[in-house]
Amino acid sequence: MEEKGLKKELGLFHAVSIVGGIMIGSGIFYVSTFVLQRSGMSPGFAILAWLIAGLMSLMAALCYAELGTSIPKSGGTYTYISEAFSPAAGFAMGLTDFFISQSGSISALAVGFATYFSTIVGLTDIQIKIMAIVMILVLSGINMLGIKKGGNVQGIFMVAKLVPIALIIILGLAMGDVNNPMIMVPGEGKSIVTAFALSIVAALWAFDGWSSVYIVSEELKNPKKDLPKAVTIGVIGVTLIYILFNLALLKTLPVVDIASNDAPAALAATNLIGKSGGLLVTIGALLAIFGSCNGCILAYPREYYAMARDKRFFSVFAKINPKTGTPINAQIATAIISSLLILFGTFEQLTALVAFCAWIFYTMGVSSVFVLRKKYPNLPRPYKVIGYPFLPIITIVLSLVVLIATLYEDPKNSVIGVVIPIIGVVIYYLFF
Repeated sequence: MEEKGLKKELGLFHAVSIVGGIMIGSGIFYVSTFVLQRSGMSPGFAILAWLIAGLMSLMAALCYAELGTSIPKSGGTYTYISEAFSPAAGFAMGLTDFFISQSGSISALAVGFATYFSTIVGLTDIQIKIMAIVMILVLSGINMLGIKKGGNVQGIFMVAKLVPIALIIILGLAMGDVNNPMIMVPGEGKSIVTAFALSIVAALWAFDGWSSVYIVSEELKNPKKDLPKAVTIGVIGVTLIYILFNLALLKTLPVVDIASNDAPAALAATNLIGKSGGLLVTIGALLAIFGSCNGCILAYPREYYAMARDKRFFSVFAKINPKTGTPINAQIATAIISSLLILFGTFEQLTALVAFCAWIFYTMGVSSVFVLRKKYPNLPRPYKVIGYPFLPIITIVLSLVVLIATLYEDPKNSVIGVVIPIIGVVIYYLFF
């Protein structure tokens, strides 16, 4: 049954803007450094990591398209794994998202925005944190005015951010003359398993966000047609942009400069066209991160709203503002938790933890395709995942390899990512 308070005001452009707009945020400007470092300074292996991360995201997104078109309700992954496995699994995911994954994404983006802004005016660490919190509060206020207003902001920033990115790609590939050897094996004595796991997890942070459109599927005008189109256009487009962008960086800067610089894109633009180029890319990065953060703030509270509507989370989160049609209390709570997380942890710590936690539940989400086909064989499926059952199986296997290898190579963040959902299951059975 459709929730009367939610308004169907989002079209295909809005959906693509949510997919691409959230993915193209801080990742494209920051994560190139981390991926290169974790590949053992091997350019070819780093590009391979970007490609594999893109393929994993696309395959998972296509599996989700079947789920989203057959169950077009708010909540996304939470809804699918609750239906497929148990409400406890959905609750564990929602709790992890609320306190770690999704709130951590918002925090990391806000910190990334303030850090990039600091390259223009110079900010202390405390000023960066204050600016990041103010940004979260401002964007939360905008999205509380209505889904369409938040969606329009998303569309505007999606288009604006592509200009400086295109500039780097075109000028870097055309004018860059640095000859970095495209070595296809990990360097610096790193094992293939270590480099594979850590570099792909770093790259997956930059792809995180494709699933957000499923959280707002109940507010799409035509989810059955628009969901598969939006994720296909968005994920393939972003993968191409990321690979071309990193190739342009490698043609413009030595590997050592990319790996040791917090803002390699700005440095590349400065080398190509002078200080004005560096400033333009910095502004572009700010637009990209701002838009990505807006998309997260737009989508994520809908998951907590869906949980509360199902009586599996704090009941106050089910409140809808009758004038704006937005889940007002869930939005306020998301802003508070995200702001608090800014006070703890660094950008790299947040991104590593977020990516690991997210892919635990993405793997469960993809597995839901098999469970729901057996559980509800007569459920209308306007879109069926291509290559079934092989594509979902390959996606699950790749995900498990990355998760297990990361658990071995980065136990600190990984253990947190495993323990929080387990605590969530215990809390569910104790209180819900």
